[in-house]
Amino acid sequence: MCAALCLFFLPTRASNAIFTALEQSQDAIEITSEDQVIQYVNPAYESIMGYQQGELIGKEIIEVPKSEKNKPDLLETINSCILKGKEWQGIYYAKKKNGDNIQQNVKITPVIGQGGKIRHYVSINRPLNDNNKSEKSTERVQAESQTDIQSSKHKDRRKGSLDVKSITSRGSDGSSQRRHSSMARIHSMTIEAPITKVINIINQAQESSPMPVAEALDRVLEILRTTELYSPQLGTKDEDPHTNDLVGGLMTDGLRRLSGNEYILATKQPHHLPSHLATPLSLNDIPPRIAQTMETEASWDFDIFNLEAATMKRPLTFLGLKIFSRFGVCEFLNCPEATLRSWLQVIEANYHSSNSYHNSTHAADVLHATAYFLCKERVKQSLDPIDEVAALIAATVHDVDHPGRTNSFLCNAGSELAILYNDTAVLESHHAALAFQLTTRDDKCNIFKHIERNEYRTLRQAIIDMVLATEMTKHFEHVNKFVNSINKPLAALEENGGNSDEESVKSVLTSPENRILVKRMLIKCADISNPCRPLELCIEWAGRISEEYFAQTDEEKRQGLPVVMPVFDRNTCSIPKSQISFIDYFITDMFDAWDAFADLPNLMQHLDNNFKYWKGLDERKLHSLRPPPE
Repeated sequence: MCAALCLFFLPTRASNAIFTALEQSQDAIEITSEDQVIQYVNPAYESIMGYQQGELIGKEIIEVPKSEKNKPDLLETINSCILKGKEWQGIYYAKKKNGDNIQQNVKITPVIGQGGKIRHYVSINRPLNDNNKSEKSTERVQAESQTDIQSSKHKDRRKGSLDVKSITSRGSDGSSQRRHSSMARIHSMTIEAPITKVINIINQAQESSPMPVAEALDRVLEILRTTELYSPQLGTKDEDPHTNDLVGGLMTDGLRRLSGNEYILATKQPHHLPSHLATPLSLNDIPPRIAQTMETEASWDFDIFNLEAATMKRPLTFLGLKIFSRFGVCEFLNCPEATLRSWLQVIEANYHSSNSYHNSTHAADVLHATAYFLCKERVKQSLDPIDEVAALIAATVHDVDHPGRTNSFLCNAGSELAILYNDTAVLESHHAALAFQLTTRDDKCNIFKHIERNEYRTLRQAIIDMVLATEMTKHFEHVNKFVNSINKPLAALEENGGNSDEESVKSVLTSPENRILVKRMLIKCADISNPCRPLELCIEWAGRISEEYFAQTDEEKRQGLPVVMPVFDRNTCSIPKSQISFIDYFITDMFDAWDAFADLPNLMQHLDNNFKYWKGLDERKLHSLRPPPE
């Protein structure tokens, strides 16, 4: 025992404390000399291995019987590691005195003395047999992960380069002390949020876990303590520049790097109702050509570009009138059709027709997709009439006054909007705020004028929440919450007995929290559903969004601003690659989840067809929207 304590060269009081810790430790501890002669074993070692101290001290390690269950070269591997002064940790079978084999997690640490020479080895052994519960839990998690992988659909649309990076362990140095320190801090908190409860439970679980599980939980805690819990981590920029640029452009608010000639994008005054549209027409007065164009608006394959041409780039007012009438919005809001018509005209007038993509045709397209999704059975089971009205209004206004530039651009340019909204969800905050300003400033277009105050507050909150959900920085958060709170519970209920348990299904679908998640997912899918449209529509939208990004890159270069998405240079960009990246990174998982909920086989078929189209162009090394003429 004295030899063991001499390892530490500490004052007597400290030595006594260490000795007490060794004696009371539940792990089996063995200390040997540099020649691997046993100098100390603690009571836990005696209890676990069946030996008495006197039977071991003074013996060489090689004299103690070894288990035949270890791989033949394991001892050689261990020795080659520790003789170099490195720590070894792993699974090792030891033979107890009675001849039984016991599987242990073993950590052997060389103790370096004066002159840099190894003086002792400390071996800490923790039996794995007493932790079957932890092992089974780990096996179950692994099995579930494997099942998820095997059951995932549309594998041909995914790219291996987008896998989340694994985060390496912090190792064993000080991890135990950090765990105890972390636990103490969490226990001292007077306000315990859900995430701190999770961390607390993990910390407690570590105390009785075998070392591999404890260290894996350390890595879990590292991840939980980050702020970007839902955003996958990409590889290097060279690995997939199209995806990296898309992510950089859509999921960040930009770096506030300003050049000498800072570009100020001022907020312009909202448009008033154009004089030539001042007299609202009723739904019955819609010109026959336009009415005929809208006959198929309830179909997913409805061609919004035909309506754009027929209405001279005013599709939102006419399609809005028809869809709002179909859903009884005027009756719900107790407003005249003339007020609705005026409101639609004012909202449409505040979309920029000069934008190639973010114009009123895009708004009409999102409104169309929203109406289509609202007719799906599962969606109807989840939402109340007020949710449906909120969704239709949110879709109509979700990009009003969009300047045709991304949030990153506005932040980099020091625009008035970015300053107003503190570089956070700049555009989405502006769309929501302006929508209510335009609506409430004039009784002629105030569709909320006649609804009760509390109902208005509920409707307003739902509209704002849905518009803000279209901001891409929280894309993965919304999708993950939807999958874990709705998809997985519904799948579990179906596995346990089909749809017979209607009450349980209803509770999942209609809880207030889940209704919010359904509405967010609905408008997100409607907003970026272009890759799920028929091929010709998909190609047209791809061309329009690319042109808008090209124009932004051109302006960034002119103004000396940081180029947010360098791949969107009109002279070098591969549109097929950009579409492939967008589908891989943003679309596939989201629409797999939405399809599992709402049952959308036609959309998923379009998505597969469109992906193959872009893939075919890319394989031919074409950068254009279409192949060259034969």
